[in-house]
Amino acid sequence: MQAVFLFILIGAGLLSGAAIAYVIGAASILTFILGDQANFMAALPQRLFSQLDVFAFLAMPLFIFAGDLMNRGGIASALIDFSMSLLGRLRGGLGHVNILTSVFFAGVSGSAVSDAAALGNSLVPEMQRRGYSLDYAVAITGASSIIGPIIPPSSILIFYGALMNTSVAALFAAGVVPGLLLAAMLMVMNAFYAWRDDHPGGTGSQADIPPIGKSFMRALPAMTLPIIILGGTLFGVMTPAEAAAVAVAAALVIGLAYRELDREAIRQSAIRTAVMLGALFIILCAISTFSYIAALERLPQAIAVQITALGLGPLQYLMLVNVVFLIAGMAMDVKAAVALFAPIFVPVALAMGIDPVHLGIVICFNISTGLLSPPIGGVLLILATTCNINYWRLIRATLPFFFAEVALLIVLTFFPAISLALPHALGLS
Repeated sequence: MQAVFLFILIGAGLLSGAAIAYVIGAASILTFILGDQANFMAALPQRLFSQLDVFAFLAMPLFIFAGDLMNRGGIASALIDFSMSLLGRLRGGLGHVNILTSVFFAGVSGSAVSDAAALGNSLVPEMQRRGYSLDYAVAITGASSIIGPIIPPSSILIFYGALMNTSVAALFAAGVVPGLLLAAMLMVMNAFYAWRDDHPGGTGSQADIPPIGKSFMRALPAMTLPIIILGGTLFGVMTPAEAAAVAVAAALVIGLAYRELDREAIRQSAIRTAVMLGALFIILCAISTFSYIAALERLPQAIAVQITALGLGPLQYLMLVNVVFLIAGMAMDVKAAVALFAPIFVPVALAMGIDPVHLGIVICFNISTGLLSPPIGGVLLILATTCNINYWRLIRATLPFFFAEVALLIVLTFFPAISLALPHALGLS
């Protein structure tokens, strides 16, 4: 009964438009008090501290800082130029460039929102100038930005691994193949739309294509960074936190070498990272309070009983989890949704024998897809603002890509070997 009351309070708070951290925290505290369990709150400060005192969390602020430094340091333009030199001559070439740049960018920043903001400011205007419609240019940018949280390093994979005590290195390895599959699927869709809508055959004249040698040399420092991070992490040379520290140092060196970073840009990056972390840790504290009352109410055990009564097997339960996280992703912050629902649904899945790494990739792919879904997908909001496009018009343009990504999610759910092949090969899972 207390669990029902808790979710009613949370639902009412979310509908009121209040900040999600305050809603979840206040609803949880009220449930303690009204449920005559206030004496358990004496242990809450220790629980909050233990929730935050996780070594894997150290990697997250460093990767966020590194990604922001790279955004300001000219790396996006270097990667776009190199992608242009490789694919710019094809029909629909700028669409392919958009996707390939997101693949490169994923290995640098690991953030869909950063990717969308960078390409929305730089590549979308160029696509318009070359004859693409604004709707399509923004839609393909939003769809390709979802590659960012899947291909490591990824802040959402780090967050999930730390929260659910799953190997971050194994999650990094498991994200590579699904991320590349997503890129390949988007390239196929772009090729179809280029044929159907007669998109421009490249960038116009050969003079518009950057020389491959020169663009490669300029992009090389940025492209070696993911190799260093992934190689060091997957082969056990560095922990994810150490790899994140290397990423920060490399981002500083590369940005200074490109002569686009200065002291003020570094200061702004540090401020933005601190603000993001403050908001994130407030959410974590609120979620920790929620998970405490949920544990006292034995909510995961109650869900397990209901699942047993329904006779759901592992695959059916995974599909149920997908539905829950897709709905959550349509209205909630990505990390907040993971922190809120993962502690409830993941233990049941593990008890059913579902591989924790496969489960992590399915959940993170799912919740990242939510960034592209209405009503308040984070990528949609960023692109609507940066590209000055009507929000509902943008939603219509992105729906085909959103449904395609949901279809790929279902494939990943039913075929765990896609995600687990690389971790198994590296002995990480």
